[in-house]
Amino acid sequence: MILLNSKKRLITSLIILVSGIIIFFLGLGNTGLVDETPPLFAAAARAMSESGDWLTPKVNGIFRFDKPPLIYWLMGFFYSLPKNEIWDSYGTLSARLPSALASLFLMLMIGDTLFCWPQKGNRQFLTPIVGSLSFALSPLIIIWSRTAVSDALLTGTLGISLLLFWRRMASDKNDQCISAWIFLGFAILTKGPVAFLLATLTLTSFLLSQDDWKSLLHKINPKKGFLITSFISIPWYILELIKEGKPFWDNFFGYHNFQRYTSVVNNHAEPFWFFIYIMLLASLPFSPFLCHGIFKAFKDFLKSSKESCNVPDTLYIFSLCWLISVLFFFSISATKLPSYWLPAVPAAAILISNSFINLKNSSKSYLYLWIFNILILFGVSTAFFFSNNWLSSINDPEMPNLASELISSGIIFKAKLFFSSFTLLAIILFSLKSKIILFYLQILLLFGQFLLMSPIRKLADTSRQLPLRNISKLVIDIRKGKETLAMIGIRKPSLHYYSRQIVFYEPSTEEGLINLSERLNTDRRNNYEDEPDYEYKSILVVIDDYSTRRNQWSKINHQKLGKYGIYNLWRIQKSDLNRYSEFLVNAGYKSDWKNRKVEKF
Repeated sequence: MILLNSKKRLITSLIILVSGIIIFFLGLGNTGLVDETPPLFAAAARAMSESGDWLTPKVNGIFRFDKPPLIYWLMGFFYSLPKNEIWDSYGTLSARLPSALASLFLMLMIGDTLFCWPQKGNRQFLTPIVGSLSFALSPLIIIWSRTAVSDALLTGTLGISLLLFWRRMASDKNDQCISAWIFLGFAILTKGPVAFLLATLTLTSFLLSQDDWKSLLHKINPKKGFLITSFISIPWYILELIKEGKPFWDNFFGYHNFQRYTSVVNNHAEPFWFFIYIMLLASLPFSPFLCHGIFKAFKDFLKSSKESCNVPDTLYIFSLCWLISVLFFFSISATKLPSYWLPAVPAAAILISNSFINLKNSSKSYLYLWIFNILILFGVSTAFFFSNNWLSSINDPEMPNLASELISSGIIFKAKLFFSSFTLLAIILFSLKSKIILFYLQILLLFGQFLLMSPIRKLADTSRQLPLRNISKLVIDIRKGKETLAMIGIRKPSLHYYSRQIVFYEPSTEEGLINLSERLNTDRRNNYEDEPDYEYKSILVVIDDYSTRRNQWSKINHQKLGKYGIYNLWRIQKSDLNRYSEFLVNAGYKSDWKNRKVEKF
């Protein structure tokens, strides 16, 4: 029996592993970095690798204190591997691997936990696969697991930590809980104190729901565990405070933690119920099953409060506490972003598996849920069949021809075919009263990754990022005398990443022109490998089509060097720039770069 279970466990893990590789890794490095944030992470990590300074992240000659260093260290490790520029020509595989690996490991952990601790009514072989696929096929997880930012790494490290905590509490073995505290330390090194707060909220709410909470607390050994977590996570903060002092404290703790939580930053204000909407969006197209799973877990919670419940049977109650903790914590935050919901997606996936094992063909809930789910699928299919009505409303200044390119590429046709077939299959399986319809549809969604996601990523890269890569290459090829590089109008960090040069970013306003003139003389920075010659007589300017029509830029003398997409490359003499800047100052305009955070993305 033990041998049979071991074989089933291995087969289940292999199925989940292959599914994860398909979702997270296929074509991972085939497209460029997507502005705005990923190039900042990638540039900081590459700078660490090439400069040897692994303590302080730095981008474009400026300290980047937005996030702790674990994500930079992992990216930098891959950048440091031999011949990196050959097997990772865009530099995107190295930058995206930490996110993809974190999601894959968490996916495996979800499946293994559901296999080893089957809940009541569990289908031992299918439920782990359904739960892990519910996580991996979440639209938010698909996007952020292939993005070079720290959100997926936080989700992976925190999610693995919380599952290890529960496994220790549910286990009869007298083993240690060290690994859970280690991963919690990694989570704090990924995103900061928020990881510790979310873990504390989840564990506290779960322990309070259990009668024997004292013995469960003793099992996870918080005194020893806190020391382990602190030993892993705190030293970097101390070293950075010693080295950089107040700027690090004000930027990391003051702005990116306290201010983001207590006030609206970068216009990311949303209503209190925002994350309920994101919760449903993140579980599409199976959101009704999440709602049902939450309802069932809440019933179990009420039942456990009246009668004793074995800890191994409390995984869904634990997941409910986990989901509610994230929902509560970020709902009261002033700044709200969809990515803040990512740490709750693993809990949502486990709750979807709760719905899967509790539904019976004869129950009314089964009937209502599938009717609701089929209506969602029908709505998505209808939206693609009437795509001509909404494609014309797409207005992205960086991709002015996106609508026509979507049609000519065949992506819209493939989407119509896929989602109509998807809906039809759901209706057929529902009419046949299939007991595992959810599993079949997840498998279809898995293979839908081949049909839709790859061409969508390729089109987005060709339309949005290829022009920036091409113009960066042109800058490298024609740069004379280490000319300083500036970008006017639409500001893209990927220009710095691909050109490997200091870039001065300014808006296309009159103040922007004056700012550039002043900063070339006073705001001089050193790059880790190629310091500009600030005294050189000319500068290179990347300027978008919309900015070229502004009077202050169209009238200034310039030499046109090339154009890709909406981006133009000009060479401007510094004397002409300074002369026109003086004209604008005399006309009453003033610089404002000292009164704002320069190049804040």
